[in-house]
Amino acid sequence: MAETGTRKQLEADMSDLKRMVLRLGMMSGDALSRAVRALEKGDASPARAVIDGDDELDDLTERIGEGCMAFTARHQPLGQDLRTVVSIIHIATDLERVGDYGVNISRTVLGLEDRPLLKPLIDIPRMAELLLEMLNRALVAFDVGDAETARKLFIMDEQIDALEKQVLRELITMVLERTERLEQAFMLLNVARTLERAGDHLTNIAERVVYMYTGKMARASDYKTPRGRQ
Repeated sequence: MAETGTRKQLEADMSDLKRMVLRLGMMSGDALSRAVRALEKGDASPARAVIDGDDELDDLTERIGEGCMAFTARHQPLGQDLRTVVSIIHIATDLERVGDYGVNISRTVLGLEDRPLLKPLIDIPRMAELLLEMLNRALVAFDVGDAETARKLFIMDEQIDALEKQVLRELITMVLERTERLEQAFMLLNVARTLERAGDHLTNIAERVVYMYTGKMARASDYKTPRGRQ
């Protein structure tokens, strides 16, 4: 009977940790999407709000880490429970980085304040849309234990990489036509690279989800198209 009660408490504590991770994921995705929309519209107000909200992201990440340590000390987990709590620590770190990228992009928005964009943005908003889709799928896979959905994120990350290269090609062409565009082109390229790195963190999360529920480490590179075939 005591063992049943102990298990119920472990599951309740684990659910609390997962809820915090899901909240962190939603906050991080919101920061990233608001930052890109602010860039697209040239609106500094939401960009400042994203920057101001960074402390809340950091605080929640810290609470998750502390919660994982308390969970480990209290329950001394083994097997999947241990894999899950270790993975939660890594996933929270990756989610925090995604939120930090929203802050970085917001700072670019402020740097471009009152300056028109070189051109209407197409590929950068598309990158953000794909990243949000990846994030939502990753959080669902994490929540319900769907390793197969997590694996599908590896292929989606290839689309992010391709769009980042497209942005690079387009900006280089624009700078070659008019060198005075260099400063803003460099800033926009940094945004595209930031989004590409966000995709890498989401694939890290997918790898961790697969490990949580299967006990086997998955590598995104094993699922992607070999470079020579791209």
